[in-house]
Amino acid sequence: MLAYRHAFHAGNHADVLKHLVMIQLLDYLNLKPAPYRVVDTHAGAGGYTLSSAAARKNAEYRDGVGALWALPDAPPAVARYLEVVREFNPDGALRHYPGSPALARQLMRPQDQLRLFELHPTDHRLLDSEFGGARSTQVFHSDGFAGLKGQVPPPSRRGLVVMDPSYEGVNDYAVVHDAVAEGLRRFAEGTYMVWYPLVHKPQSQRMGQRLKSLAPKGWLHAQLSVQKSDERGFGLIGSGVFVINPPHTLFEAVQPALPWLSQALAQHEGATHKLEQHRV
Repeated sequence: MLAYRHAFHAGNHADVLKHLVMIQLLDYLNLKPAPYRVVDTHAGAGGYTLSSAAARKNAEYRDGVGALWALPDAPPAVARYLEVVREFNPDGALRHYPGSPALARQLMRPQDQLRLFELHPTDHRLLDSEFGGARSTQVFHSDGFAGLKGQVPPPSRRGLVVMDPSYEGVNDYAVVHDAVAEGLRRFAEGTYMVWYPLVHKPQSQRMGQRLKSLAPKGWLHAQLSVQKSDERGFGLIGSGVFVINPPHTLFEAVQPALPWLSQALAQHEGATHKLEQHRV
């Protein structure tokens, strides 16, 4: 949806879960010297200034990364996430929040490749101004679902595909499923990370189950629900991250983080979390 801009939501509780998992995946890829490719199908603007009018409108980051900023004794995966975000805020004050492209660029090595897709004209312009022309990086003003076909498999047969569309259109759920299926046909050994919102829609409730059917070789499914819906049952109550072909280290890293986050980010007494995996 071209109306959606992530600047209004940067650093919220959904970003915390998504980027905590993403950092774990990139750290694991970095353990081997062989290059890899990261494909971000919905890259947004790449990074966000939290003092901007968009970020300040609802100030969602205050109940997300902002709620964690000064907390002690975070589990290792949360501490690692905060460590990376702090690299974008060297004076210690939380002023900038990195999107997935900025996180990827921060953690990737010179031999690795970054492919960024964004359709929104304003966000694409910002993305291209920051990332366009950078070494081993390509920025596309096009549909990331369709563009994925030309990006997998990478020459090294190592890669991470990140999918987090707006889901403002109900068709996005089906399109994500189909895009993952197509990606796996082309690049079965790749790692695919799908973020999706927890909302009161049947498509959201079925998302994890539908993705499980695509991943017989292994998957990890994490959910974090910390916010109440409004009186009409609308609103983002949490989010899920589904990883196909996860590294064997991911479950152990995320397991202690989720209950800690559900308490630290809880906006009501019914905050919950869920973590499940299937390994072959």
